[in-house]
Amino acid sequence: MTEPTHPLRIAAAPISWGVCEVPGWGHVLDAGTVLSEMAALGLTATEIGPPGYLPGEPAAARDLLAPWGIGVIGGFLALPLHRESGRAMAAARRSAALFAGLGAEVLVLAAATGTEGYDTRAPLSDHEWRTLIDTAATLRDIAAEYGLRAVLHPHVGTHVETEAEVERFLADSDLDICLDTGHLLVGGADPVRLARRYADRIGHIHLKDVRNALADEIRSGTMEYSQAVRRGLYAPLGEGDVDIEALVRCARDAGYRGWYVIEQDTALAPGDTAAVPTRDTARSLRYLADIGCPGVPLATPVPR
Repeated sequence: MTEPTHPLRIAAAPISWGVCEVPGWGHVLDAGTVLSEMAALGLTATEIGPPGYLPGEPAAARDLLAPWGIGVIGGFLALPLHRESGRAMAAARRSAALFAGLGAEVLVLAAATGTEGYDTRAPLSDHEWRTLIDTAATLRDIAAEYGLRAVLHPHVGTHVETEAEVERFLADSDLDICLDTGHLLVGGADPVRLARRYADRIGHIHLKDVRNALADEIRSGTMEYSQAVRRGLYAPLGEGDVDIEALVRCARDAGYRGWYVIEQDTALAPGDTAAVPTRDTARSLRYLADIGCPGVPLATPVPR
């Protein structure tokens, strides 16, 4: 790690505790439990989670967050940008209003297929791709009305997944990307190489580590994405095959001063508690501290 000059802005996300927008993804812990676990780790910022997980009115959401001392930095919104642009605009406006009311900064968009989950997708026509680009631009403008930055999240099972699709999007759109180290690797890209090549287009970062043997099975079509997640696709930082240290160094050297959101997507079974997700997030925090990242919260002893 290079000599630090600025502390990392580190946030959490409910997906690390199994809270996902996909219906039937798994057992969903209540928001109070997840927020208390974040606070116990010393985290003071989070993405908001899927629509409806926190109250939809800013005042009610603030009341829920206040006892834990946690602020909202933004959130993830997967929408079918290639069609039904009117519905996408309405959904983005609702989320942007809530995010702005909570003092957030960023609206993280994904180009959803319009079907449930992230296990399958169909190719887009040139017209649908153009609609996707135009809708993303419109949602960027809606976000800006509320004082938010919009970024596009390359994501497994969406219409911007592979390295070629990421590069096509960056060529056709002026939106920056959410550089998600895990989804990029699963999609076949080298996240560090992509970060170096497009350092000026990194608008937000999701830090994930990936067990590449499982990612290979997704890419080969022998395992669905959701199954791989359940089998441990995402590892605590430093325990998978992404060079997280090189990625953080690259982003810092390029002048990135945005958020680093620790995400270890998981799916919980009925009866699962927050213990394992909390332990894994704690391991990720310890890894960042061990590689010399400044500003890492370590409120409690972390199991190694």
